[in-house]
Amino acid sequence: EVQLQAWGGLVQAGGSLRLSCAGSGLNFADYDIGWFRQAPGKEREAVSCISHVRGNIHYTDSVKGRFTISSDKAKNTVYLQMSGLEPEDTAVYYCAADPSWSYYCSPRTFQRLQMNTWGQGTQVTVSS
Repeated sequence: EVQLQAWGGLVQAGGSLRLSCAGSGLNFADYDIGWFRQAPGKEREAVSCISHVRGNIHYTDSVKGRFTISSDKAKNTVYLQMSGLEPEDTAVYYCAADPSWSYYCSPRTFQRLQMNTWGQGTQVTVSS
């Protein structure tokens, strides 16, 4: 079970926020972890991913240079540090896990939405 523990909320444009995704019932070391988001009226999209086995990290173009994904293996937690937030980043954010053998976190596949386990979403609102 992937339990998303995140403290999203309201932030002004240009501000920062850190989301956390804590794993319960599965060892993140054996999984690729992805962050996704869904804005009102839009389809869910991939934001970033990290592979603990291969060390891969990928970002969608719109967040490169502003968002940073990281992990704390001891805490079985993956973080998404978001800086330079823009109103367009307003969305419900989700984390999800896929077994590392699926090679989910790879350049050609990290934007797919088929994941083994999803966490609950958390709202992030960026005001202009």
